[in-house]
Amino acid sequence: MSLKQGILCTCLRRALVGACALPLVALAQQPPPEPAIAPQAQPAADTAQRDDALTLDRIIVTAQSREQELQDVPIALQVIDAQIIDDVAAEDLGDLDSFVPGLVVNSQQPTQPSFELRGISTDDFGIGTDPAVGVYVDGVYAGRGGGVLLPFTDVERIEVLKGPQGTLFGRNTAAGAISIITRKPGNEQEARAKLRLGNYGKQYFEAMLNQPVGEESAFRINGLFNHSDGWIDDAVTGEHLNPENNWATRAAFRTRFGDNTTATVSWDHENLDQRAVATTGIVALPAAPGIPGLPVDESAYLDPRKIPTVSDAVGSSEFRRFDGVTLIVDHAFEWGGLTSTTSWRDYDSANAAVDEDGTNRRDLYVDSTNTESNTSVYQEFKFNGSSDRLDWVAGASYFRESADQTSEVNTYTDAVDTIVRNLGMGLPPQVDPQGRLFGFVSDVAAANGIPLSLMGHRWNEKFINTGDTKAYAVFGDVIWHATDRLNLTFGLRWTRDEKDFTWLNNPRSAPTLDATLAQLDAFGFFAALNQMGLPISPDTFMFDIAFIDPPAMLNKGVLNKASNSWTDLSPRFVVDYHFNDDTMGYASLAKGYKAGGFNSLQIDSDFDNEDVWNFETGIKQAFPDLRLSYNASAFYYVYDNRQAVRLDMTTSIPRYVVDTSDLEAYGLDFDTRWQVTDGLALDFNASYIDSTYKDYVTPEGIDVSGQATGIPKWSAAIGLDYLWRMNEGGDLRFTLRHAYRGATRCSDESQSQGTCGISPALDLGESQQLTNARIAWTSPLGHWTWAVYGRNLLDNQYINSLGTYGKTVLGTVGARVSEPRTYGVEVGVKF
Repeated sequence: MSLKQGILCTCLRRALVGACALPLVALAQQPPPEPAIAPQAQPAADTAQRDDALTLDRIIVTAQSREQELQDVPIALQVIDAQIIDDVAAEDLGDLDSFVPGLVVNSQQPTQPSFELRGISTDDFGIGTDPAVGVYVDGVYAGRGGGVLLPFTDVERIEVLKGPQGTLFGRNTAAGAISIITRKPGNEQEARAKLRLGNYGKQYFEAMLNQPVGEESAFRINGLFNHSDGWIDDAVTGEHLNPENNWATRAAFRTRFGDNTTATVSWDHENLDQRAVATTGIVALPAAPGIPGLPVDESAYLDPRKIPTVSDAVGSSEFRRFDGVTLIVDHAFEWGGLTSTTSWRDYDSANAAVDEDGTNRRDLYVDSTNTESNTSVYQEFKFNGSSDRLDWVAGASYFRESADQTSEVNTYTDAVDTIVRNLGMGLPPQVDPQGRLFGFVSDVAAANGIPLSLMGHRWNEKFINTGDTKAYAVFGDVIWHATDRLNLTFGLRWTRDEKDFTWLNNPRSAPTLDATLAQLDAFGFFAALNQMGLPISPDTFMFDIAFIDPPAMLNKGVLNKASNSWTDLSPRFVVDYHFNDDTMGYASLAKGYKAGGFNSLQIDSDFDNEDVWNFETGIKQAFPDLRLSYNASAFYYVYDNRQAVRLDMTTSIPRYVVDTSDLEAYGLDFDTRWQVTDGLALDFNASYIDSTYKDYVTPEGIDVSGQATGIPKWSAAIGLDYLWRMNEGGDLRFTLRHAYRGATRCSDESQSQGTCGISPALDLGESQQLTNARIAWTSPLGHWTWAVYGRNLLDNQYINSLGTYGKTVLGTVGARVSEPRTYGVEVGVKF
């Protein structure tokens, strides 16, 4: 070994020992019992003052089920506070992901969002599967997609924990966890309101009242209203195609019972009622009645950012009614404390008539509908205690969920006739040169004076699912303070999931078509056709075009049931070492898992638990004299048995199948904060990841082992905050935030799915940038705030997704595009 190599190895060993010591410190710092009413959180709005401009602000988090300083937590963790939420005019998690490198939130459809963290996501919206990123609100698991992406109401901060969190948070945190912490009722009277007006008809209003009731209790109530016309209008009708329309409220009450017990009960409600997401057709259409050719020429796709959008989606709407109640009781014993968390959540949602073809032609029409109802209850008992050498947390939890889902495909018999023609299922050319079925019968009826047509009838196919889930867990996490500087952590969670699931796929439903067929049959029309040598009858029109895989065809109208259970042990091991008061290094090995489940759209199809093992080492350091701190970590994980539900394009009509693969990835996370001067602050976050398939052969038979999974290597965000104090003139504050996400790494798999590198006109998967800014003036006493803001100042728009429902059968493809530049003014009042 060379001298240079020896020095390098020595440095690496020292870094590893130093990196092995942090998670136990986190448990060691047990907070004192809470006061009767928690002190009011300092408002992170423009009225916030820096009490000590000579030091860097301390950030307190609860990532390890206890209050700790961010710099003492041995987890790659990013905190978004209420100030940043205001800076970027964020209304839900979908407005923040660009500023959290490694996190991706697809929020175009609020009732069907998807989350990705460190390259791990769940590619399915069915109730048979679970997310890989757990979202928690005040410690309560938010559940699945339909009730996860809710508007922010009185949020204090958001903690994004990167990497598996199976021990601390439990099931469905294979990729990490997002913990949303709301403000609690305080012991001071307070009221505030904010009005935001912007382009595209933006109207946003929120208000809050905090009212103490005596010395031991307080109420806190919030409400918001949000409306926008949207930035896409129908080029023919002028109708707004992507409006926003929702309102929400949150009420909380906190009180004390005796000297050692406090209780907080909260109620959340949201009502969303707007049009479903808009789709722009990107295939050039011949003049009617001509239809697009097959196969689709992907190189000729049109750019949806440069062409008009039209839609004829019937009954397009996105709806959600959500209610949630949470009761948290804290009791202090001489030896420690007990926290009981009880929660009930209930929602109904519908994402109806989502335009999939992007045209306004009935002979090419197809839309999709997803309807859900969900009720869940959660109970957790958590104990904690500490001594000179040990800090511990232990508890048990129970989760129960009942869900119903209906997945539908809707079209017209005109479009069904197009599908019949394209698939060669129609009449032979010698009978009808166009190969039609519905159109031919309609023409013959008209020629014989029969005023009945088989065209223009609605056609519906649906999958109906029910799911009943029970999950039990027992967990413990112990920190041993081996020395004043060295801490060792061991945690373990045992979980059992039990699921009952049903499938029901009835034959297609077309009531008016069937009535017309019965009338024609009564007239003797089909008997006449048979005499002419054309074997056509009403039964000829009884077929399906969407759910036609073998299990579905063999079980039409049959209720199928399945039950399964899975058990998991999720440990974590952490070593952290404090080199001095300002420098800590750590190393950890942790497991996360996603519960097993079922493919909602394929009968009797289930899958096992997904496991992620993650090794991580990092350092957290502060330089008080420079008012600078940074955190850096390196990780490597193996993702076994990843289950995705994807379109199998090998059949004439695409079908959804379960797709299994193994992944691995290594990467880096880095963040830093610097208070440059009393008025100027900078922050920077970056993430690097190299994610590849370990072992994967696609349903099309493509071996992509060793190829990239599509995750960009780099993402980063930088922020600038300048506060100018003008004494009697108030305060002027300027913030600028810029985010970057690298280009998608294409593979043979992503190209076969049409999600990457398929058309020069689209540049699908290109790198993305987002720039937001805000200037705000706050009155000297902090009662008034006036601000102007801009989002996506560079007006960059990107293609988020392609709709391929009709690609192989209708020759249509739809695209959805990200939001353009938006801007507006705000006025806020606080008392």
